[in-house]
Amino acid sequence: MQAAERRAAARRGERLEARVSRATKALFQKAAEIQGRSLTDFVVSSAVEAATRTVQENEFMRLTQRDKVAFVEALLNTPAPNARLQKAAQRHAQVFAG
Repeated sequence: MQAAERRAAARRGERLEARVSRATKALFQKAAEIQGRSLTDFVVSSAVEAATRTVQENEFMRLTQRDKVAFVEALLNTPAPNARLQKAAQRHAQVFAG
């Protein structure tokens, strides 16, 4: 184990265990070997990637829903045009009245 790996291992304080089938473990082991990683490193990094992706997708969906609500609210409850907007509309009408 290299010095950097030892330092990283020392920072890890939590333990996670899982029971999997023999076929699942073999699949994980094969994938870890292909990537040149230990089984533990492969499983943990894969889980972190999947968790990060899930959280990001959830945040995106929440933002999208919030944006939809804000858009509909803006359409249904449009504020009255202020003086600058009214003046701009008048100028537009004069220019493009043709």
